[in-house]
Amino acid sequence: MSDSASKLKPLGDRLVVRPASREETTASGIVLPDTAKEKPQRGTIVAAGEGRRDDDGKRIPLDVKVDDEVLFAKYAGTEFKLEEQDLLILSEKDVLAIVVG
Repeated sequence: MSDSASKLKPLGDRLVVRPASREETTASGIVLPDTAKEKPQRGTIVAAGEGRRDDDGKRIPLDVKVDDEVLFAKYAGTEFKLEEQDLLILSEKDVLAIVVG
């Protein structure tokens, strides 16, 4: 866990994800401003909650864990910046897949 992410403890089935950075220059050498870049839909989990609770109050464990590389829904979660690091908080239901290999 990174230093800034270690200051966060997500609740329930929420995850803190560090979005993967995108190339800022195209193959032909054109530099893209932030407004023209597409939001990354891939990232690494840096902190995870303990899982949600069912109707009986029992904890349902998460299917993902810290350091998993995941794909997530395009407009999912809440973006924020902590100590100059861009992070995203999202629910486990917004994770579409774990990247394997």
